[in-house]
Order: sequence, then C-alpha cells, then structure tokens
Amino acid sequence: MTWQLRRLPVCASTERELDRWLAERQSRGLVADPLPMARLAVQARRQRFGHGQQGRVWISPPGGLWLSAAFPWARGVAGSASLGLAVAVGLAQQLEALGLEVQLKWPNDLLVHGRKLAGLLPRLRLRGSRIRWAQVGVGLNGCNRVPPGAISVAEALAPARAHPQARPERLRLRVLAALDWASAHADQPELVRAAAEARLWRPEPGWLHEGEAWEVLGLHTDGRLRLARGGLEIALQRQF
Repeated sequence: MTWQLRRLPVCASTERELDRWLAERQSRGLVADPLPMARLAVQARRQRFGHGQQGRVWISPPGGLWLSAAFPWARGVAGSASLGLAVAVGLAQQLEALGLEVQLKWPNDLLVHGRKLAGLLPRLRLRGSRIRWAQVGVGLNGCNRVPPGAISVAEALAPARAHPQARPERLRLRVLAALDWASAHADQPELVRAAAEARLWRPEPGWLHEGEAWEVLGLHTDGRLRLARGGLEIALQRQF
C-alpha cells in the first residue's frame, strides 16, 4: 500500500493538518471509518506551533523532517504491540542503516551520543475497544539547527558539513519505511518489545522517579517502563 502525501511550506502543526484531512475524508463519505486501508502523511517544511508529549514545544525550523501520519494498525487492543515502541524500533533501524548508534529514551525520544535526535507522538484512535487506525507525529532533526541537548542527522553523520542523507526528502522515505515496519509488526508485541529493550537508554546512576533513582529493568509489551528499587517493582505508563 502506497502513501498519500501532502507537503506544505509552513503550517501551525502537521498534527492539526492531518486531523483536518481525516475529517475531510469522513465528511465526504469516502468510508464509514476514515482509514480502513489508506496511509496518509502530512509533511511541513516548518511548523509554527509544533508540539510533542504533554504539549511541549518542538522547535521545527526548515531542514528537519516534521511529519504526521495515519495508517492501519492491528484491530485488537489486547495483543497488539505498543505503537510507540514499534515506531521507535522501525525508525531506529532506518537510522542505524546510516551507521548511527541509536538509543530509545522512554517514552518517545531517540538519542544519538546521548543527545535528542527525534521525538515521537503516537496515538491509537479507538471506537470502543476497537482500534480504528494509528496516528503518529514525528520530529526528526535533519540538517537544521538544533537547541542545546539535541543533535541532527547531519551532525551525527558528518560534523561541521552537510550530508545528503540528512535532507528532509531523504529522511521522509526512511520515516515512512519505519511506519510501514511498525504496522507490519503490530501483531508481534514480543518481537517489538525485545527490539526496543535492546536499544533502551539506561541512565546512570538510575531513572529518576519522584526524586529517587530507580534501576531500569526493561519494558512491558504494552510500552510501560519497568523500574525497581529496594525490592519494589513499578511500571510507568506513557502520558500524553
């Protein structure tokens, strides 16, 4: 299944533009559910009001890959892989093919050399207990300037000079391939969990939770982070 793509020079948010596109399809009566098989993506050269988890601002200048996508997902909530983990693994694999060493910082960041390269905003659209489609926002630093604590693909591949693989049009192909991988493995939650856990960032001296350092044990198949401290084990849930 091929992707239908809308490319914009600038927008407030690719998430808003994708929501508008899905609403248009529904209002035109194309299908009862907006997305039985289609794969839709909106890409902007820059966003004016990009955002990530919990509404945090995502600086989105030209040169980066700013994209929101909607695509099919396994129909049952129980037994489906975590959307966030699956997309993170798919994108990590695409970036590793460029020679980068990628780590997954729970719940939704990709790191290179301990610096943020990409952020994900995954959501499952439901009707009752049935999954209608998956929706993911992706922000990936390509050849754009980045804030402190971040890194771009261009810098990671070839410091101080441009790199053709860091261009947004090249990165878009990798991101869409990552989303295809995630969709294809939605019914393999253990495979996805193991692949994500193998790349999981484990900070020293531990994961800070409520003012205390916890040992990172790994991941649940539903995307929760497993932590342990003093014989107690807890699981953190992704918050949107």
